[in-house]
Amino acid sequence: MNVRILVSAAVLVLAWIVPAQAATKIEEVISPGGIKAWLVEDHSNPIIALDVSFSGGASLDPEGKAGLSDFVSDLLDEGAGDLDSQTFQGKLQDLSIQMSFNTARDTFDVGLKTLTDNRDTAFSMLGLALTKPRFDPDAIERIREQVLSNLSDAIDSPNSVANRTLAALLFPKHPYGRPSDGDPDSIKAITRDDLVNWVGHHLGRDTMIVSVVGDITPGQLKPLLDSTFGGLPAKADPIAVPDTTPAIGIVKVVHKPVPQSVAVFAEQGVKRNDPDWYTALVMNYILGGGGFSSRLMTEVREKRGLAYQTDSYLLPREHAALIGGQVGTRNDRMAESLAVIRAEWTRMAEKGVTDAELAGAKKFLNGSFPLELGSTGAIAELLDTLQRNKLGIDYLDRRTGLIDSVTAADVKRVAHKLLVENQLVVVVVGNPKGME
Repeated sequence: MNVRILVSAAVLVLAWIVPAQAATKIEEVISPGGIKAWLVEDHSNPIIALDVSFSGGASLDPEGKAGLSDFVSDLLDEGAGDLDSQTFQGKLQDLSIQMSFNTARDTFDVGLKTLTDNRDTAFSMLGLALTKPRFDPDAIERIREQVLSNLSDAIDSPNSVANRTLAALLFPKHPYGRPSDGDPDSIKAITRDDLVNWVGHHLGRDTMIVSVVGDITPGQLKPLLDSTFGGLPAKADPIAVPDTTPAIGIVKVVHKPVPQSVAVFAEQGVKRNDPDWYTALVMNYILGGGGFSSRLMTEVREKRGLAYQTDSYLLPREHAALIGGQVGTRNDRMAESLAVIRAEWTRMAEKGVTDAELAGAKKFLNGSFPLELGSTGAIAELLDTLQRNKLGIDYLDRRTGLIDSVTAADVKRVAHKLLVENQLVVVVVGNPKGME
């Protein structure tokens, strides 16, 4: 193997794991063509990370074609322009360029990581993938078979069944209720025209957010923004996804002959731009997001030994928000585990949190945050989050104060609003004893 490739790959891997020592000073860069990006310069390593997101994602998949955007994401690096799949992939590998595409519910996400020496080629190949994807028939059918194989495995996975069922119950008449990776019938129905049209209609510069971190200056970045993204349509199709609220108070058991049951549950939460977001963040850490220190783990695992793990989460989406959680345990322990979780849901809603719990949550949330900035890629993803949620270029300076300002009274108020035990939608997959 080429020694230069080995050395480049080693540098690339090390750069991902070395903590970002440079101050995360964020600068807005605008290209001559008007394309905006946020940049954090870091010249300590010869590495550049790019994160791009387009509004829409899987929510834009038409009915009967669920999984279309996910299918697109699997194919964009399977050849572009005059480079077929093998040539395109080989070039990425030879130059240690990492290119990724991923579909979320509300965004279509793009990642690029490259050594500085290969910067121009990496950006050029990304532009080619976004503006001139080949969608060759042989690549389409090869990826289709892979997707169908993965879906076949998902049908047998209790966790996948539980989460798909939960989404369908929460959002029965909304795109959020459809599986983002589709189902066998929808994947088989997708045509090459569907793929081409999805890219042409939904990857527009007006919904694009660009974040760059690493060994590049504003002057070097500006022309690359135009050459990489200038070929995209100026405007994407309007996003016709309505806001919605989740269903409430449903319990469904999906019987499956397995020794352990899996349960997932959720109800309405708070969006990322809600004034109560930081209070909800602190509340959720104490309830179930804080690992072994959380109330759910303490009550379900430590005190009663009912389950190995349980947790809670906040899921803020563009058109609806959830607070939920999960637990997995033996069939004969599931009913009691859920009863304990419901009791903790109610206890926090009625009594709030202690001063010690509040102080511990703030200390962790503020103290652990710098660890999330441990690589160029992680910082690029954070910049995308800040831009998409309109948190401001000075967010890193304000975040600690926002969390420190949360009071016990705030948590009790928000818990009373959010944690309504009888509104939880619960799905259990397995053969839980005492539950029908």
